[in-house]
Amino acid sequence: MKKPIRIVNGVCSSVNPAGCFANVRRWIEAEKQSPCIEKGPRSVLILGCSGGYGLAARVVTAFGAGARTFGVSYERPPTVRKNGSPGWYNNQAFDMAATEAGLFSETLIGDAFSDATREAVIQRVKGNGMGAFDLVIYSLASPARVDPKSGEIYRSVIKPVGEALVGSTLDVATGKITEVTLQPATDGEIAATVKVMGGEDWKLWIEALHSADMLANNVQTIALSYIGPAATHAIYRSGTLGKAKEHLEAAAFEISELLAPNRGRAYVSVNRALVTRASVMIPVMSAYLCALNKVLKAKGLNEDCHQQMSRLLRERLYSGDQLVATDEQGRIRLDDWEMREDVQRETAAILERLTPDNVRELTDWEGCCDELFGLFGLTPEDRV
Repeated sequence: MKKPIRIVNGVCSSVNPAGCFANVRRWIEAEKQSPCIEKGPRSVLILGCSGGYGLAARVVTAFGAGARTFGVSYERPPTVRKNGSPGWYNNQAFDMAATEAGLFSETLIGDAFSDATREAVIQRVKGNGMGAFDLVIYSLASPARVDPKSGEIYRSVIKPVGEALVGSTLDVATGKITEVTLQPATDGEIAATVKVMGGEDWKLWIEALHSADMLANNVQTIALSYIGPAATHAIYRSGTLGKAKEHLEAAAFEISELLAPNRGRAYVSVNRALVTRASVMIPVMSAYLCALNKVLKAKGLNEDCHQQMSRLLRERLYSGDQLVATDEQGRIRLDDWEMREDVQRETAAILERLTPDNVRELTDWEGCCDELFGLFGLTPEDRV
């Protein structure tokens, strides 16, 4: 008899290593069918390389542009009693496939927020012949961060700012809708969330690499963000997460100033809402996501992480245009399909009608559920 599978706070009780390997291989095979990225990056650092957008960016740069990649992530290895974390197997799958393809890859398991990890990366890259990085992808997501200077631990919270939020949230793992009331964050909680998820660590990485002469001329560095529609602003863009993203976006301008003498540039890429271990933990957002996917799939506009990173690399950063297309705040917008007027209108209409009895009918709950369990390598058959 199979053990019951549960997901609590984005953590699943089971991991299927073979499924994780298959997921990575699927992205790689899709990338191999895509056009080669002409004049793409040659030496890439991915901070947060083991899943989601970070892993997808690694697949695209390596198998689409032939780049040498160095990845950093904090993952749990397997023990005699328990499988490792999904990212552990994702890293193994990528490194194995890269070796088979004759591509250089190296992965460091460590706390990307620490100065020791920064120094370890610098020393290992100096010794392995990768050369200076011409692309740095910052894709870290963590509930906590230890300040490398003070040693203080900061923990992020998902809360509104200013006023309490009352709304419906959908448990993607079970399909159940519940009413939630979230009290507003304190000033301390806001500051802590900015410390964890803002741009401070991104800037520390670029400063360290710059000081070590590990950044090539014309280097580009990208961090990921999200804006979303007005319907989710109370919990996201106007909440603690949004305050952190504002800080991240401000850091891009500071980093660009640092890189300007070498003709480098920092960008924030605003991506679409996707099923991730982090996104399903955000109240209200989960119902929006299931409704959004229903609409995007009907219009043929649905994208996964790999497809989003393919657009970022092929149509934005390395399109051949002299200037990277951005909005008035200097952000790259990969949420353009999500934010189309017709998509948002139809998504809002679904949310207005949503009840516990019509979740399966009105939304793409089953598809989102499959995506969520798929992050752990689990297929629908594994859950029977």
